[in-house]
Amino acid sequence: MLKTYLFLVGAIICEVCGTMLLPVTQNFTKVTPTIFLAGFYLSAFYLLTFVVDKLPIAIVYGTWSGLGIFTIAILGYIFFKQSLSWQAILGMFFIVVGVTLVNMYSSKTI
Repeated sequence: MLKTYLFLVGAIICEVCGTMLLPVTQNFTKVTPTIFLAGFYLSAFYLLTFVVDKLPIAIVYGTWSGLGIFTIAILGYIFFKQSLSWQAILGMFFIVVGVTLVNMYSSKTI
């Protein structure tokens, strides 16, 4: 089971890296960042194929998207100087709490 969650973390990291490259590609006019972006997204989906064999797809997608949103918001604040209101920070806190609860209790209900 640990290996499954490591694949999920790898997929989240790849998806976040790809998303962080979106502004760098300048509407896909920069070739090198676009190639890396495509590689990261393909890697994310490839890693997800191993995860959905072991965990319910609803849990996988909720975790992948929730933690991806949280990480991208934090990295956007750090690297692109994007602002975060207190409401956005509170919402991201709820996302992390929700993902944690879903993963803690998913085996008991699904």
